[in-house]
Amino acid sequence: MIVDFSRDFIALACRKGVLRFGAFVTKAGRNSPYFFNAGLFDDGASFRELCGYYARAIRDSGLACDMLFGPAYKGIPLVAGTAIRLAEAGVDLPFAFNRKEAKDHGEGGSLIGAALKGRVLILDDVISAGTSVRESVEIIRAAGATPAGVVIALDRMERGKGALSAVQEVRENYDIPVIAVATLDDLVAYLADSPELAANLGAVQNYRTQYGISSR
Repeated sequence: MIVDFSRDFIALACRKGVLRFGAFVTKAGRNSPYFFNAGLFDDGASFRELCGYYARAIRDSGLACDMLFGPAYKGIPLVAGTAIRLAEAGVDLPFAFNRKEAKDHGEGGSLIGAALKGRVLILDDVISAGTSVRESVEIIRAAGATPAGVVIALDRMERGKGALSAVQEVRENYDIPVIAVATLDDLVAYLADSPELAANLGAVQNYRTQYGISSR
């Protein structure tokens, strides 16, 4: 699903150094000309803006959901911040998140927040190997709830081990939609219109030619 504010999001990511250009090695061992690290949205103003983009992506998608879930660890602040921004827009949704190790005292367990029920929307920063999504789907189904979809910041539109991208694999394996605030297509368009960053366009396009998937 394509959103109409991706350009503003990419501009924010560039200003914060969340999106960087140069020479980077991905987890798959590929030499990438860009790197995205959502953990660098590390101050109140930029993180509030980030969560606003997630909230707008959810609202604009028209996807029906009853609550939000954030997988540990990056999903934890994302789900809380996005729930706040949705509430500011008049959409009040409960949320929950998990911790990596279950507590054996206090309330116990590995889940914190509202009880998982109904249609649950998963929020994370990116989908790389799909491990976080798989674990989230298992947690949601184990609670008797239904995964409604996944929302991420950036879809790299890059092949995994096979012909599909990580996002496409999630769609195929779990039959749920994936909403991205921005995609590699959006990034290429942004670079083409940005005099300050246009020098990176060729390298990104070449990388896309080598590892990318077709546009949706």
